Amino acid sequence: MFRPKLLFTSLAALALGACSPQDPQAVTSAAIAKQVILPTYSRWVEADRQLAVSAMAFCEGKQDLDTARADFLHAQRAWAELQPLLIGPLAEGNRAWSVQFWPDKKNLVGRQVEQLVNADKPVDAASLAKASVVVQGLSAYEYILFDSKPEIANAEQKARYCPLLVAISAHQKALAEDILKGWNSKEGMLAQMSEFPNQRYADSHEAIADLLRAQVTALDTLKKKLGTPMGRQSKGIAQPFQAEAWRSNASLKSLEGSLKAAQTVWTGVDNKGLRGLLPSEQKPLIEKIDAAYADSVRRLDALTQPLSALLTDDSGRQQLNALYDSLNVIHRLHEGELARALNIQLGFNANDGD
Repeated sequence: MFRPKLLFTSLAALALGACSPQDPQAVTSAAIAKQVILPTYSRWVEADRQLAVSAMAFCEGKQDLDTARADFLHAQRAWAELQPLLIGPLAEGNRAWSVQFWPDKKNLVGRQVEQLVNADKPVDAASLAKASVVVQGLSAYEYILFDSKPEIANAEQKARYCPLLVAISAHQKALAEDILKGWNSKEGMLAQMSEFPNQRYADSHEAIADLLRAQVTALDTLKKKLGTPMGRQSKGIAQPFQAEAWRSNASLKSLEGSLKAAQTVWTGVDNKGLRGLLPSEQKPLIEKIDAAYADSVRRLDALTQPLSALLTDDSGRQQLNALYDSLNVIHRLHEGELARALNIQLGFNANDGD
């Protein structure tokens, strides 16, 4: 017997089901993956492709040293922006170390680069792939362009270092392209952060937890990258050669790139970041984290001298200490109040024990 009322009720239920709000954590995870992380990986790939072109052009005499250095700084910045987004394949198997070796407490970069270029066999892509991560990445590339003596613009020096320079750029390009291809593959990270459950995440909450852990680790690392050269681990004695990208004076620019990338995970695009997951009653926490990021960005933007110069006088050290304290506020808010608000158990981070 036909029952119009029952049919109407069933159709209404189906319509309501179709229009029901999606899991907000799944929406946020997918949005961060697609709108924040993937574009940053894509910029990293493009910067490394340009680096490969640049190395070849410089070594063939078609590009000057200043341009080669500018292309390095572009690649360094792209890598800095990626560091707070290290979840998935790039965070595994020491791959990040093959992009940049830091900290380098014993000048392994300089020593191993010299050993490699002074060896009997010329360096190529195959031999570099078998070499230490110390000489495969941006730290070794930076050494060649900024710290080799005499300057690499000298023809004799070019002949010595260029095979390694070209091999490093090719290695970085291949690594970046491989990681991006994996992200975009059928069951890659983009899919795993967008559709649940999957082989990596049982549900969207696990993906959000992974994102927050990456943020907490990255913010802790930012403190280390500033605190180590400041001497916070060496009884106040400055260690300028322990800074990230110190040879190119890019330490603070790299710090800025990483900080602003972390901030983008918090704010998201169209408010689809971690910030958007907090309910209205968490407005005081939202305002605290917003203010903490704004304070750190403002302090970084106000620094007009390179890190090495700021470490040499009282005024500079005071500015750096204030910046460190502001980064510490962001880090503590993420690992404490934000983790509790999102009901996430962080456990240990990758820096524990350092």
